[in-house]
Amino acid sequence: MSQKRVRVYLGGQLVADSTRPVLVWQTPHRPIYYLPVADLRAKLEPNGETTYCLSRGEATLYDVVLEDGTVVAGAAARYLDSQLTVLNDLVRLRFDLMDEWLEENEPIYGHPRDPYIRVDILASSRHVRVGIDGVTVADSHTPHILFETKRPVRYYLPLTDVRMDVLTPTAAHSSSPYKGTADYWSVRVGDEEHREIAWCYRNPLPESQKIAGLVSFYNERVDIYLDGELQERPHTLFG
Repeated sequence: MSQKRVRVYLGGQLVADSTRPVLVWQTPHRPIYYLPVADLRAKLEPNGETTYCLSRGEATLYDVVLEDGTVVAGAAARYLDSQLTVLNDLVRLRFDLMDEWLEENEPIYGHPRDPYIRVDILASSRHVRVGIDGVTVADSHTPHILFETKRPVRYYLPLTDVRMDVLTPTAAHSSSPYKGTADYWSVRVGDEEHREIAWCYRNPLPESQKIAGLVSFYNERVDIYLDGELQERPHTLFG
């Protein structure tokens, strides 16, 4: 159980307000909040659907009904008879179907923070060169290197060290609970376009201010040379 106050909003209406949230790891890297049913401010109406999980058992799905009558279909789930008895009096709200999640007074980006993950951003003088299809698209001696638990090392480079003439802004965005919201670029080399391969946090969260305005590339999809040595590409979902 977390000691943080967690509030959930939808359409400007308070859906839940809890000082007893429980972090549950449903995937290896992304915890989510389960909240006591008693802390809901919206109504739950069973919609007749269920899902099954090997570790938690059968979940009953609910529509969330707000005070103004707005109905959000399938936005909640409960494990009423789970072998993990701590879940029986809790409800899982779909993170992506709510408008705003707050820990205390600060918004949550993407998913709740994992208390076992650490992010370190270190200024460096190592030489980082980024190649795509044999063409150098970035070359820097002043990178900031981001070390995140369970994630590949990321190299963030000044815009002045990146060939902006081959980068095209896209409408894509992603959210990180540790860094904030990222904007993406595609890179065109010759006739080949590499979609959404680079990104930048223009206004990162306070704890990640060191990477504000810097550009990073997916190590999985480019050639990274560190002090002249080609780095092995990591194998992740982004490869």
